[in-house]
Amino acid sequence: MKNSIRQFWDNSWTLSIAAGILLGLSYPPVPLPFLIFVAFLLVFRIIDLSDSAREAAYKVYPAFLIWNIITTYWLVMATVAGGVAAILANAAVMTIPVMLQYKVQQQSLPPWFIALLQTAFWLSYEYLHHLWDLAWPWLAVGNAWANVPQLVQYISVTGYWGISFWVIFTTALGYQYLQKPKYSTKFALITVLLIFPIWSISISLLGSETEPEQTHEVVVVQPNFDSYEPNGGFESAQQANNHLLSLTDSVITQNTRLIVWPENAVQNQILNIDGYRNFSDRTKQQLTNYANKRDATLITGATFFEFYEDDVPALPRTSQRGAYLVFNAALGFYPNKQMEVYRKHNLVPIVERIPFVHFLDAIDFFGLVNWNKIQNYGKGYTADQFSVNGTATPALICYDSVFPNWILNYVRNGAGYLTIITNDGWWGNTSGHEQHFAYARLRAIEFDRWIVRSANNGISGIIAPDGSIKVETPYWKTTAFNYEVPVLTSQTLYTRFGDWLPYLMMFLSTLGIGISFRKQTK
Repeated sequence: MKNSIRQFWDNSWTLSIAAGILLGLSYPPVPLPFLIFVAFLLVFRIIDLSDSAREAAYKVYPAFLIWNIITTYWLVMATVAGGVAAILANAAVMTIPVMLQYKVQQQSLPPWFIALLQTAFWLSYEYLHHLWDLAWPWLAVGNAWANVPQLVQYISVTGYWGISFWVIFTTALGYQYLQKPKYSTKFALITVLLIFPIWSISISLLGSETEPEQTHEVVVVQPNFDSYEPNGGFESAQQANNHLLSLTDSVITQNTRLIVWPENAVQNQILNIDGYRNFSDRTKQQLTNYANKRDATLITGATFFEFYEDDVPALPRTSQRGAYLVFNAALGFYPNKQMEVYRKHNLVPIVERIPFVHFLDAIDFFGLVNWNKIQNYGKGYTADQFSVNGTATPALICYDSVFPNWILNYVRNGAGYLTIITNDGWWGNTSGHEQHFAYARLRAIEFDRWIVRSANNGISGIIAPDGSIKVETPYWKTTAFNYEVPVLTSQTLYTRFGDWLPYLMMFLSTLGIGISFRKQTK
């Protein structure tokens, strides 16, 4: 038995396969987030068994590939080529912090400091992976804990980066202690392992619920359109719109202040100009009239065509009417007020927008590719909100909701609650829609805000600021509901100070790289 354990502990390839399986099983909907501690302990063992940074990356790649496959296999449901490319590429990117962790593992430094620097490298990678055109925060370590909000209430101070810090620092200290048992390392390990859950439970027990400024009755619609059929499976776009209106009418009351329809709910293409496409004009007028009739704000997702007279952006498409871009957008319709538009900022790489498209166009000296045409959606850059009876709320479109550093802009600018509109139907009945719903629970805690979520096929729902679920609709069901949502104005420490923890980790990472380089030079 001991020999078998020793053989497993000393074999990088079996360790890599086991780590990948454990990492994949740590994420929703599997209720086993604690497995992630064991998984990263195995990763640190692989690093220690390697003879170079390159070898460490090579041997840990299967673990990260298995992790990506188990957790995000559903990406291929939308596009096989894009899904496979995303899984392979993301697993490769994840090996970058591993190479840096190997470098610092070789240094003659106190064990706790080695563990801290290894943690800093991982958090720096996670943060920077949020900020470029290939951003994919889906597998951030913090997301594994989305369905146990009782243990992560402290993210109202640290952001969900605090969960990554807790997990990686604990496992790094654990590995250092296994290799060189010292009292100081053991003390640090036990302290870090316990202090974060204790902190979270203390917040739950001692914290007081924020009193709302007011409440809004909100109607949430889940139309259950078939994303792979024209007009969502209806004979015409107008019939699809009537379906949305009928569902809304079934639950709306005189007290309703906000109506929320999901991403791409309006099947017509909507233009920013009038008189060019009749279907666009009719739909805008119909929804404006409905908002007037119900005396409520209506937020819906739609494909938005924006034509430009002046200030034409880079890489526009062209038509007889002039230059334009296409946006995945949220539209706001009001009583006695013009339609407002939010253009989605965080676009899914490849699926929604070609990464680095402006750079690729700049270096395409011979014009071999029509980048204007294949870029897909245009990218929005302003955090526009919609007004609802004296407060504001964003319409976070799908992928937007997993970027806390983007949502910061809304809460700092007065969002009384967070609205998410999404269409997770592209992935079918897989774990993708369950993960997406679970991750919204972390946003509620980070910002002390209620979450209003409308999903085309589900899961729609209401989430309280402590991450508890108040309403959760079944998947693949046509339904609608109303709920009295409290409007809050409080600001968490994370809202006030933002991504202070990743910045600190990047400073430590720079220090760690400098130490490794200096030692190597000597």
